Amino acid sequence: MTKNSKIPAPSAGADAGSLQEFTARVHDQLFGNIIPFWCGPALDLQHGGWMPWLTNDLQPDFTKPKGLIVNSRILWTFSAVHRNSPQPLYRNMAARAFDFVMNRFWDAEHGGAFWHLDHTGRVTDDSKKIYGQAFYIYALSEYHRAFGEPAALQRAVELFGLLERHAFDPQYGGYWEVRRRDWSEAADTRLSEKDMNEKKSMNNHLHLLEAFTTLYGVWKDPRLALRLRELVQLFDQRILDSRSGHFHHFFDERWRVRSDSYTFGHDIEGSWLLCEAAEALGDAALFERVRALALRMAGVALSEGLAAAAGLCYEGKDGKIVDSGGEWWPQSEAVVGFLNAFQLSGDPRFLHAARRVWDFIESRLVDRAHGEWFWRINPDGRPAADLPKVSEWKGPYHGGRACLEAMRRLGQIKSTPT
Repeated sequence: MTKNSKIPAPSAGADAGSLQEFTARVHDQLFGNIIPFWCGPALDLQHGGWMPWLTNDLQPDFTKPKGLIVNSRILWTFSAVHRNSPQPLYRNMAARAFDFVMNRFWDAEHGGAFWHLDHTGRVTDDSKKIYGQAFYIYALSEYHRAFGEPAALQRAVELFGLLERHAFDPQYGGYWEVRRRDWSEAADTRLSEKDMNEKKSMNNHLHLLEAFTTLYGVWKDPRLALRLRELVQLFDQRILDSRSGHFHHFFDERWRVRSDSYTFGHDIEGSWLLCEAAEALGDAALFERVRALALRMAGVALSEGLAAAAGLCYEGKDGKIVDSGGEWWPQSEAVVGFLNAFQLSGDPRFLHAARRVWDFIESRLVDRAHGEWFWRINPDGRPAADLPKVSEWKGPYHGGRACLEAMRRLGQIKSTPT
C-alpha cells in the first residue's frame, strides 16, 4: 500500500482474534519449520554453501548443480528474515550465503553471475541467464538493506549497468532472455527444458521487476527509476492479456505473443509485485492504475484457479484448468496476493481465500517428518515423490517470503481502525 492510500477497514472474518491466530500460524511455520531446515539438513558442510539436491527423505545427489537461483534466493531469505527478527544465527547464515554468491558465482573476467556450479564450486554453465542476474541483484540489494554492506550494493549496481549495456532492448523495450558468458547473443534462450526458445518472457521480466524494486529502495538512481516504470508499463500494455486477466508467457523480440497457456501462480504473484513497484516509485496515478490491474487479476485467480477444498491450481488455458496440481510456490504467492487484494479492496472473499490457501499449505504441503514443504501435491492428493525438497529451483524464498509478507500485512490489517 502506498503511504497516501487508505487501507479499507477490516470486514467480516478480520476480527483481531482471528487475525492474531492466522499470524501465529504463519510465524510458527517460518521460524519453527522453514528456517530450521535451511540452517540444518540443507547445509552442505563438506563443500560449502547448501546442498545441490535433497530428496523428500533428505537423500543427497551431488551430481546435480548448485544453481545461481537457489543460492541467491537463500541469500535473500536470510537477509529478509534477519531484518524481521535480528538473530546471530540468521546473520551467520546470510553471511555464509553472501560469501558463496559473491565469490563462487561471479565472473571476474566479464562480469555477471554464472548459472551453474558443480557440488565443489567449479563452473559448469557460464551462461548469463538474465533471470539469474535479476535474482543476484535482488539478493544483494536485500543483503545491503539488512546489513548496510557497501560491497553488496556496489556489485548490484555494477550488474544493473551490465544489464543496461548488454541485455536491454532499446528498440522494442524489455530485456533479452539469455546472453553468453561474454554477453554476446545466445542461440538457446530457454531458462529450462520446459520453456519455449523465444526472445522474451513474462517470467524474466517479473523477476527483474522485483529486483529493480528492491534495488531502487536502496539506490535512488533516475535511470533505474525509468527502467522500473517501463517494466510496470510493459506488464500493463504487453504482458497482461486484458481480455482474460492472465499473463502471457512467451514473446518474440517485438512482443508478439508466442504462448497460449498461463500459470495462476505467476498471475497472483505479479498482482502484488506490480503494486510494490508502483509504490516504490511513489506515483499515485500509476499506483491507482496498478491497483485496478491487481484486483482484476486476483479476482480471476480466485474465480478460476482455486480448486475445490484445495489450493491454487498450477496451469490454465482458454478458461479451463489444465494442471490442477498444487505446487509450493503458487500457494505461497496466493497467500500474499490475496492478502494484498484484501488490503486494496476490503473484500472479505480475498481474506477468506488467503486463509483457505494457508490451510492447504499446512494440511498438505508441510512435511512434518523431514521439515520444509513438499514441491507439489498431485491431483490425487499425494506429494510428488520424484520432485526434490532442495534443488536449483527449490529453496526457502517463496515460502519464507510468503510468511514475512503475511505477518506484515496481517499486522497492518489488524491495526487498521474500524
